[in-house]
Amino acid sequence: MRDPESPEALPHPEASATSVFDDQVPREELERLSTLQIFDLLQVRLRLGRISPGDLSYLRERLSNLEEQQDQAREALEQMDRLVDGLRAPALRSATCLGPAEDGLVWLALGGADYLCRPDPSLPQEQLEIGARVLCNEAFNVVRVLGSDRTGPVARIESLLPDGRLRLGGASPGGTATVVLRSAGLAKEKLRAGTEVRLDPQQRVAVEVIGTQRPSDPLTERVDPVPWEAIGGQDEAVRAIRDAIELPFLHRSLFETYRHAVPKGFLLHGPPGCGKTLLGKATAFNLRRQIREATGVDRPEFFLHVKGPEVLNMWLGESERQVRELFVRCRQRAEEGQLAFLFIDEAESILGIRRAGPAAGILSTLVPMFCTEMDGIEPLSNVVVILASNRPDLIDPAILRPGRIDRRIRVRRPDRGGAERIYAIHLGGDIPLAEPRESLAQAAAAAHFARIPTTEFLEVLHRSGRREVLHHGDLASGAVIGAVVARAKELAIRRAIASGEPGSLGRADLLQALELEHAGDALFPVSDLTEDWMKLTDMDPQQVVRLGPVHPRGRVTASVV
Repeated sequence: MRDPESPEALPHPEASATSVFDDQVPREELERLSTLQIFDLLQVRLRLGRISPGDLSYLRERLSNLEEQQDQAREALEQMDRLVDGLRAPALRSATCLGPAEDGLVWLALGGADYLCRPDPSLPQEQLEIGARVLCNEAFNVVRVLGSDRTGPVARIESLLPDGRLRLGGASPGGTATVVLRSAGLAKEKLRAGTEVRLDPQQRVAVEVIGTQRPSDPLTERVDPVPWEAIGGQDEAVRAIRDAIELPFLHRSLFETYRHAVPKGFLLHGPPGCGKTLLGKATAFNLRRQIREATGVDRPEFFLHVKGPEVLNMWLGESERQVRELFVRCRQRAEEGQLAFLFIDEAESILGIRRAGPAAGILSTLVPMFCTEMDGIEPLSNVVVILASNRPDLIDPAILRPGRIDRRIRVRRPDRGGAERIYAIHLGGDIPLAEPRESLAQAAAAAHFARIPTTEFLEVLHRSGRREVLHHGDLASGAVIGAVVARAKELAIRRAIASGEPGSLGRADLLQALELEHAGDALFPVSDLTEDWMKLTDMDPQQVVRLGPVHPRGRVTASVV
């Protein structure tokens, strides 16, 4: 620092005409001096007796500016310190409030665990309600109440517990049911089974109603009134079912006298489209009707319709769990006095023959689970198990042994008389007909079972060497007959629209519809593989060497494979 008493420190008296210090020091020169140098200069002038009020005012201005700069620097440093401390501080945690506890504490759910925490005294107690989202510091003290989260898993309410809690289905595939609390916002909400609610991120509290679904079970199917009289062409199968199911229920004392075990279930097997599912539904409806007429007691039926592939699941153990729950539900309904029926369609898909080695797959565990439920510790009383399949040879023999699936009932294709009856059933009701229903059904069945060259359909080469040609009538089914009648109705409707008159369904409509249905062949395989075509026939696969569609005239006779 320059000495203020030195000649270099003192400005020349004649430096400028406009200055503060008795017009000796220009302002530009003063601005370049530090405050301490100004103070030293004033000390020199004070000893010389040359100080003036303007000099003190200038010093005060310099000190004021210096103090303001120091304050700004201090604030900047404090802000920087706060930022550094914030970066070093641990993260705050978001939790869900589960309700108040004793001594002013609150229960919080955080990270899959419950904590008993102390809230900030400045927070209003009414804000710490069930379902509120709060912020906790590193000491797990509640420091702030946040707004509700807008995201979270969605689950469907299965039932409402008496104390207001909710029983929900699994929130993820393979998940189990869980019980959650209602948030304060849903305390007075009228909830019911089937309502979809959103859970908090901790999945402990239902915080929002998303929507309402009809509380229906996708596996439970309502049984339509299907009396035995409404099923045509299956007299033999109907008689076998009634002997196996209705007689043990209607004459239980007589069966107990003879100590004859009631069949646990039966297998309906046969070609597709011949009424296996319809027979299963009719069994449940007619058993209820027969018991009501015999005893006067109306026992509602519980018909659990399961399609085989629906049971298969990618999650480990989930398919086995579903099979177990099917039997548990049937047992529960049977204990309540209902007639429980477990109908499994396409049974070969989940109860197929088990294989050894790496290719065993899921069947190695599904089949033992099914067998265990059939003859497990819990009795399978008043529960009827019905399997349906068009490939019984692919079902594991352990399922079909006596004591489990006791009866094997073949559902055959209808003959000409059965087809005539099915035509009459589909033409019933108030459909406008050009002829009596019996006449139309007889004419349609005669055309359907005509054995002429144009109706040849399949060639069969038996192991004995005998060659057989099957016609369209040999592959008749209830599904095909229903499709023919539906086509005939469409033809009659088109004709009525074109003519402007109501009209009626006639014989020509049925014959044209039959021709269109056979020309389409939508129900038959597109390949020539023998295995695919064997699914459509009632023949023994061991006795058939070759089976395939009839080729045009002049074809070469099928060779033995």
